Amino acid sequence: MVAFGKKLKERSIQEWQGYYINYKLMKKKVNQYGRQLQGGNLERRQVLKDFSKMLDNQIEKVALFMLEQQGILASRLQRLRESHDALQEEPEISHIAYLKEGYRAVGQDLLKLLFFVEMNAIGVRKILKKFDKRFGYRFTNYYVKTRANHPYSELQQVYKHVGLGAVVGAVSRNLHELQNNQGSYLSIYDQPVLPLQDPVVDSIKAAVDRLTHSTNFLNFMAQHAFIMQQELPSPQDEEEAVEEDRRYHFMSLLLNLVNTFLYMVNTYIIVPTADDYSMSLGAAATVCGVVIGAMAVAQLFSSVYFSAWSNKSYFKPLIFSSIVLFIGNLLYALAFDFNSIAVLLFGRLFCGLGSARAVNRRYISDCVPLKIRMQASAGFVSASALGMACGPALAGLLQTRFKIYKLTFNQNTLPGWVMAVAWLMYLVWLAISFREPALEPEESHSTSKDSNNSGMSKRISDIRYSKPRDRIRIIKLWITQVQLLIYFMLKYAMEILLSESSVITTYYFGWSTSSVAIFLACLGLTVLPVNIVIGSYISNMFEDRQILLVSEIMVCVGILFSFNVLVPYTVPQYVCSGLIMFVSAEVLEGVNLSLLSRVMSSRLSRGTYNGGLLSTEAGTIARVIADVTITVAGYFGRDMLLNVTLLPSLVTCVVSIVATCFTYNSLY
Repeated sequence: MVAFGKKLKERSIQEWQGYYINYKLMKKKVNQYGRQLQGGNLERRQVLKDFSKMLDNQIEKVALFMLEQQGILASRLQRLRESHDALQEEPEISHIAYLKEGYRAVGQDLLKLLFFVEMNAIGVRKILKKFDKRFGYRFTNYYVKTRANHPYSELQQVYKHVGLGAVVGAVSRNLHELQNNQGSYLSIYDQPVLPLQDPVVDSIKAAVDRLTHSTNFLNFMAQHAFIMQQELPSPQDEEEAVEEDRRYHFMSLLLNLVNTFLYMVNTYIIVPTADDYSMSLGAAATVCGVVIGAMAVAQLFSSVYFSAWSNKSYFKPLIFSSIVLFIGNLLYALAFDFNSIAVLLFGRLFCGLGSARAVNRRYISDCVPLKIRMQASAGFVSASALGMACGPALAGLLQTRFKIYKLTFNQNTLPGWVMAVAWLMYLVWLAISFREPALEPEESHSTSKDSNNSGMSKRISDIRYSKPRDRIRIIKLWITQVQLLIYFMLKYAMEILLSESSVITTYYFGWSTSSVAIFLACLGLTVLPVNIVIGSYISNMFEDRQILLVSEIMVCVGILFSFNVLVPYTVPQYVCSGLIMFVSAEVLEGVNLSLLSRVMSSRLSRGTYNGGLLSTEAGTIARVIADVTITVAGYFGRDMLLNVTLLPSLVTCVVSIVATCFTYNSLY
């Protein structure tokens, strides 16, 4: 990878050369501070003071130049505005063309300024990250927090590009008016979704989107998918960009998202009827925990071999997954006529062995261009959430009974039959439409190994400065373990709530299968609205660690409120506590995976044992233990089931809250 200092020098606008941040100087200073601290010639407080002052001066230089250029653009726009006003009195075609060219010229210069801002914003982030990595400080958080919200902040000019929005709006609006000068009185504010049909405006919009990278909502949604994103939208070489686009195929991406949706439907479609199905085969109602959890047990193994298989192919694992899921659902449906709980469990195990979520994640991470990877990741989460809601809802619609020959179709077997047909149809669509992406050449792997070996001498030379880095690794390892504990806790709590819902509501309230299905579907439908609120609003007001702790506390409140003690258990208590627990756990999942992606090693972004696989395995283990807990708790009787299963949830939740408080209080 080309060093950023060299990139900055090559890509900077020559006439503005002296106004960019001096990345080379700051990098040199960081190395100098390292040597002085190692030799005991400098105190930490002095390093922070000197580096802060130097960075303030560099940002001030950039911000003042931006203001100067904005003023020049504003003056040109003002003169064009005066000419535009005169045009209203005496319209002339030649004058309209002149004004268009004038606004386009301003737009071209605005593009240069936007690129200037982008390069400096990347430079500031890079040097802050390098400083933290070298010395093991949390300097970035301190610096951004103290500067970004200050009323006289110059950092806002760089990161929030204050004032540039008005220039962008003026160019876009006036070009739109000039293009629609034939009797239309609507502006871009009246019809903001209409394309402006001007290359300059399209380029400006792309530059602004690149500068802001993506919306907060898409970022927040993508964290649920835990598909590793590059920290910055670093400009790629032309050949790499062409290769990335060549590998991308929209229909193949859509097939991966449909696979995700169908698998989640398959997971939750049996939840409302699992207890009734178990009893019809002569087992206890609480055996539903084993029936539901069998799929998760098999997924522990399937995630690993599917992740490894995706190193060589995406098409073959998806074909295999569809066939195995078809067979698994067929066995699940036939278990009723065989009157065999063993066939039922084998059916669910087969369904788990067909879990291709590791392939779906890997395809998005490796084969979707960076410019739309965030949207694809958000689509992965949306497909999962929709499947979670549609599964129970579909089960609620399958309330009928009939026979064809010797095959029984009822509320217990129909989920299996419906999903078997769905996977068969998906298999045909997959065989026709999926395009296998070209695999990366083996040389790239060997090259990366060679580069790792060539970097060994550099790492050896840095050993004497490695103590702060070792400290960072230890801190990151500890935070990773805490975040995985939180992820385990929230998945355990959610699985307890969902898997035992049918047994609990039937025992306490006498709910029918349809009522349980509606309740679970409503829970699933809260996922997207909650993520929109958190991603678009709450995350802008509070830090991730604050949202994390509050969400954990709210999960704990939901669990405590769910216990059945003293007073008679009521529907409002169950529904409200379940809603608090589920919504809080959804919020917690997004924030937790966001923090986890920041501390987890970048080596886990690709390969068989990637970050997505690690988080999947942690969540799957939690689900397996939760489902086993439900079955074991059933031996204490249905009247004790609720409290016995909630107790481990409460303990793990309290432990995770304590670990979070200890970790982030120590760091901050």
